[in-house]
Amino acid sequence: MRYDRPDMNTEIQRVIIVGGGTAGWLSACLLAAKRPELSVTLVEAPDIPTIGVGEGTWPTMRATLATIGIEESEFVACCDASFKQGSRFDGWVTGDADDSYLHPFTPPPPCATEALVAAWATRNAARPLPFADAMTAQAATVARHLAPRQASMPGYAGALNYAYHLDAGKFAALLMRHATCRLGVAHLTTRITDVVMKPDGNIVSLVAENGSAISGDLFIDCSGLAGILIGQHCGVGWVDRSDVLFNDSALAVQVPVLPGSAIASATIATAHQAGWIWDIGLPGRRGIGCIYASRFMGDDAARAVLMDYVAQAVPGADLSALSPRKISFPTGHREQFWYGNCLAVGLSAGFLEPLEASAIVMIELSLQALCANFPKSQATMTIHADRFNALFRYRWDRIVEFLKLHYLPSKRREPYWLAQRDPAHVPPRLMALMALWRDQPPSEWDFPQAHEIFPAESHAYVLYGMGFAPPPFSGDSAEAQARLDEVAHRSRALASALPTNRSLLQHASVEPVLESLS
Repeated sequence: MRYDRPDMNTEIQRVIIVGGGTAGWLSACLLAAKRPELSVTLVEAPDIPTIGVGEGTWPTMRATLATIGIEESEFVACCDASFKQGSRFDGWVTGDADDSYLHPFTPPPPCATEALVAAWATRNAARPLPFADAMTAQAATVARHLAPRQASMPGYAGALNYAYHLDAGKFAALLMRHATCRLGVAHLTTRITDVVMKPDGNIVSLVAENGSAISGDLFIDCSGLAGILIGQHCGVGWVDRSDVLFNDSALAVQVPVLPGSAIASATIATAHQAGWIWDIGLPGRRGIGCIYASRFMGDDAARAVLMDYVAQAVPGADLSALSPRKISFPTGHREQFWYGNCLAVGLSAGFLEPLEASAIVMIELSLQALCANFPKSQATMTIHADRFNALFRYRWDRIVEFLKLHYLPSKRREPYWLAQRDPAHVPPRLMALMALWRDQPPSEWDFPQAHEIFPAESHAYVLYGMGFAPPPFSGDSAEAQARLDEVAHRSRALASALPTNRSLLQHASVEPVLESLS
């Protein structure tokens, strides 16, 4: 359906969000909180299930929750959340029992990276110590299942940088209550049967199943992989990245845990012959899933890998009671993320294997960019869209490269792992950086954006965690040695001062604040 072109100077006042879930309700909350002058309406079909496996966040979530006005205690209680301090990778280099490294959320101490790497390599020659253990006290807390904070600390404050593991369904429900009861977001439950569009491709309104029109000035597509607005009606194409990242399938289960059992302080990613397994610990259960590439492994083999892992990782688990859910996903992103007056956020914008929990943080970053640069009128919409598209194409490219980096230093010999290291399937920019990093460690010169999604420090944790040879160094590393001594001292101090995740979640004041939502 087409419509005549309106006045380009019309002020942007009405935002229509299509789709609920984490993407939709987080969009609604942030727009309503940061742009209170706007009218925000969320439209979702009554019976569309969400994927609901996005259970890991980044530390940015703490600022996001504070911005929209949700207390940490309320969030933790309502979402069965636990504290996440990074990701641990088991079996990615050789597959041996001692093959493990950590990508923590706390950066190395302030010192020249070249000197720090040299100081670590010098110590490592005589007394082997994993790179993360030398660079941050967070490795010691993760190894002991400790929390990053004490109960007496204010909400969102910690002794170490941290994020969360959470129940995605309960998180979306909390955001919905908060948006509608506290932030004034309108909620419509209906199917969209048509979209009224202008000749230039902009959207005028949505047509509900009862025939009524839902008019808006800016439309945000949070309809998931369906891409109802950005793909089906705006016709924006999909950029397939499966030539670089092979994984396209997952089998997911939720495994109950015994009361009082330890809650891991990091996401655990365990490699297998044709992919990897995620393991996310919550207070009452563990979310476990087998990610795999269908061209290298069939569903039955993947199920066997998953069940074998559960049997070993969760003693006493009733395997017969588990029914793995199959999830097939495309690997890639949109050619454009903002087209006309339609902006794609969440899975409608793109999806890559959840190796470093990039899905939710891309929602946050998209909304940060939108709220900070919200178009005043249709006249400037194209300027904002062009800038947004350039920034987020850069960000998707960097995520693809960083995820691929996790496979390149591996020494595994299965066909899947050999194919991952084939130069034909490695982005040229990443190949060039790998050559450069033989002579110098990753630095800000390699990642020049002001707000890089994965900074140089993250690349260093993966590289040296996987045994990549440190570059030669001829300078003075005395200051770096002192910094590493400080890290060792702080590791001991925090290991004795911080509670376990389980004890903090049990004894901290985390009563849900639901009365005000009724």
